[in-house]
Amino acid sequence: MFGLGMQEILLILVIGLLVFGANKLPEIGGGLGRAIRNFRRASSEPDEIDITPKDRKASPADDAAARDGVSADKRP
Repeated sequence: MFGLGMQEILLILVIGLLVFGANKLPEIGGGLGRAIRNFRRASSEPDEIDITPKDRKASPADDAAARDGVSADKRP
């Protein structure tokens, strides 16, 4: 586990207990667990992006040309 022995892990936990206090450690652990879970979920999702074009609305000039019976290509 990252080359950390039992003594190093205990030392880190004791320092964390002194710095944050006993009441704050469960909140920090829960937040860290949620962050790891979200990271794993995001990394396991497919990397595909939906690039299909959405229906674009016609411009007002195209609407006017359609009412006049003139195609957009044949306008002067």
